[in-house]
Amino acid sequence: MKLNRLAISEEGFIFDPETGNSYTVNETGLLILKKLREGLGPEEIAEAMSEEYEVSPEEALRDVQDFLETIARFGLWEEKAWLK
Repeated sequence: MKLNRLAISEEGFIFDPETGNSYTVNETGLLILKKLREGLGPEEIAEAMSEEYEVSPEEALRDVQDFLETIARFGLWEEKAWLK
């Protein structure tokens, strides 16, 4: 999985050693990345976000999906990798 190659700091700094690109994410993005690395799917991540940030599960799921679309555009995540 592409996420496993990334170096991710607790402050939300992300480095991709394969490409040399670096990114930053906020606290929510960091939570999503950590949960993806744990093998959780979008719905499970949204549930965790809903509890952590006191937002509705529906709103959390939209946020997760938006974030996944964004990191997919940067080549950092592929849905098919999660579906395996």
